[in-house]
Amino acid sequence: MEILLWLGFIVFVMAMLAIDLGLFNRKGHVVSIVEALTWTSVWVLLALGFNVLIYFIYEHHWLGIGTTASLNGRDAALQFFTGYVIEKSLSLDNIFVIAVIFRHFRVPAALQHRVLFYGILGALVMRGLMIGAGASLLHHFSWIMYVFGALLIVTAIKMLTSRPEHIDPSNHFLVRFAKRFFPLSPDFDGEHFFTQYQGRRAMTPLFVVLIVIESTDVLFAVDSIPAIFAVTREPFLVFTSNIFAILGLRTLYFVLAGVMDRFRYLKMSLVFLLAYIGVKMLISHHYPIPPLVSLAIIGGILAVGVIGSLVAGHRDEAALPELETHTAPIKTTNWRAVRRWIALVGAAVFLLIGIAYLILPGSALPPIAAGILLFSTELLWLRKMFDEYRRGGKGDATSSSWHDHTS
Repeated sequence: MEILLWLGFIVFVMAMLAIDLGLFNRKGHVVSIVEALTWTSVWVLLALGFNVLIYFIYEHHWLGIGTTASLNGRDAALQFFTGYVIEKSLSLDNIFVIAVIFRHFRVPAALQHRVLFYGILGALVMRGLMIGAGASLLHHFSWIMYVFGALLIVTAIKMLTSRPEHIDPSNHFLVRFAKRFFPLSPDFDGEHFFTQYQGRRAMTPLFVVLIVIESTDVLFAVDSIPAIFAVTREPFLVFTSNIFAILGLRTLYFVLAGVMDRFRYLKMSLVFLLAYIGVKMLISHHYPIPPLVSLAIIGGILAVGVIGSLVAGHRDEAALPELETHTAPIKTTNWRAVRRWIALVGAAVFLLIGIAYLILPGSALPPIAAGILLFSTELLWLRKMFDEYRRGGKGDATSSSWHDHTS
């Protein structure tokens, strides 16, 4: 009978997508910021409403769900919400890539919503298959959890140390493969993915964009799906939280695409998020972290990234810090900032753990003391930063930005 819940959820998702495309977005148009914010709010509110429904579903074990895992409503709701936050956070990195793809192919603003819609539709199918495969592997081979954890840590290290490089989406191997069967039209043909070109059926650039977006989502899913298994192994919670996070991605793109460069510390936040989840998976069999503590740590990591970006953004307009050259002075400057970032995130995490242990069983004193100690190591730097913030950015003319150091 549990299958009825799965079918009901899939029908609900398809109905919402049909309303989105068939009723509100039948014709291609430029998505305004108000429209994007409205739909983003709708998807977030639907996810939160479904979170409440999850509580009752698992508390009363509707249609027998949750009985095998002995999962109560409170734990199920907490796991869903934590998984949703993780997936939503990691999906933000997709926005960077989508913006690069749209700029490269010069996709008209009026066509971007359509290609994102079908991109999300394909992502739902692919992620459903990958979640099913991951759940099956964990069910039969418990040691796969260590593989997933190691994969996330490697991804975090790669994200931290990677240098920016020129990427040509039109040279993607799937695009080259598709060209073996269909020629490529040089021009867009409205909302059509295929058109007639030189007497033959040909792909439009819009279809090429769709191929690239679908393939990049699969690559991101390789990281994000193992991450959610660190929170819960309940397939229904993994699937629903992942889907809700993806459903709001296309409207969130129109909200954030133009201002993502202002969140220059967000990528560093995602690095620590992946690293924490990877470590959590590696120690899960011996030192399980309570769901509430895990949620507090994840929230702290993301909060530090957002708040740090907003405070720093008031002083200058530097983009996300990247190592763009290889000279020794530049490396020294960047790694000093990385050390500061590690101290701030570590201090916030320890303090949040201590606060959580004020409620949960355990001693709150050691993590709180460690957090205060880490904050004290960066106290002078913090004081300088807030002094510049209070001066309203007066030091911008005399102090060079991070981007200036690395260009």
